[in-house]
Amino acid sequence: MWVIKLGGSLADSPALKCWLDFITEYGKGKCVIVPGGGVFADLVRQEQKRLDFNAKIAHAMALKAMQQMALMFEGLNRQLIMADSTVKIRAVLQQDEVAVWSPDITTLDRSCVPNSWDVTSDSLSAWLASELGAGQLVLVKSADIPSSNTLAELADRNIVDKAFCQFFNINNCEIKIYNRDHLDQFGTFFKQSYSDER
Repeated sequence: MWVIKLGGSLADSPALKCWLDFITEYGKGKCVIVPGGGVFADLVRQEQKRLDFNAKIAHAMALKAMQQMALMFEGLNRQLIMADSTVKIRAVLQQDEVAVWSPDITTLDRSCVPNSWDVTSDSLSAWLASELGAGQLVLVKSADIPSSNTLAELADRNIVDKAFCQFFNINNCEIKIYNRDHLDQFGTFFKQSYSDER
């Protein structure tokens, strides 16, 4: 199983639809997409600074930002099926479809996911990969991705969120991070991995 996080910043680029179309064409039955919060989460940050509401409320609003982005993904590619739990995700994959995760606030609270901006869709994608027992976690970013940095160094450079290293402690799960313009590189890796699995 593959968990693929598509950063919210992809929404201002034609690359987003290309990624969605590729994943739905080649990832049926094995891929779940995690949406970033994008401009919706940016607005939450902005309004929290302006109005000074607490971290728990901001966290809940940021998760709703991811839900909004999930809806947008579904609007861009009608083959995607939204799912808000691991049970529903597995059911979608068993139907040989591609799931897009719409995170459930109550489930994450029960799992003691911190109410902090250190925990963004990066860490949540790692949490989901762990819950699903995924073999591959892929993060797609708008930033340039250095090839030689450790995850801790990437966190220091704000390429992944501050909490990511705490959440990505998954045995037997490989992580790859791609720039949004490198769909061709991802496609080669994905198709080769699929061939190896068969």
